[in-house]
Amino acid sequence: MTQAESMSAMSKEMQDCVAACMECHSVCEETMSACMQRGGQAQMQIMRALMDCADMTRMCADMMMRRSSMSAEMCAMCAKACETCAEACMSMPDDPQLMRCAQACRRCVETCRAMAGMTM
Repeated sequence: MTQAESMSAMSKEMQDCVAACMECHSVCEETMSACMQRGGQAQMQIMRALMDCADMTRMCADMMMRRSSMSAEMCAMCAKACETCAEACMSMPDDPQLMRCAQACRRCVETCRAMAGMTM
């Protein structure tokens, strides 16, 4: 089964959640890279939150795509990691990349919370 066929078998809500998770994962990875390229002492709280969020969103999307029986629980955990990351990114409101990341995290929080309340 191709990824397109797999995605078409999912509900619209699940497709939206997978897409939000993958977008959030990508933006977190880009943000980590941007923070490292700037040099200097990166705030460890932000870097930890970015790493946790990137890992959780990727795992969450993977679990939904394979229809894991633990997807709802993973979505709840993913929402928590994304919320933490968004808050950490918001600690530097003058940084456009961190604000972009916070926005992607907030979108992922919304879709994951919705999925956590649904039977997969």
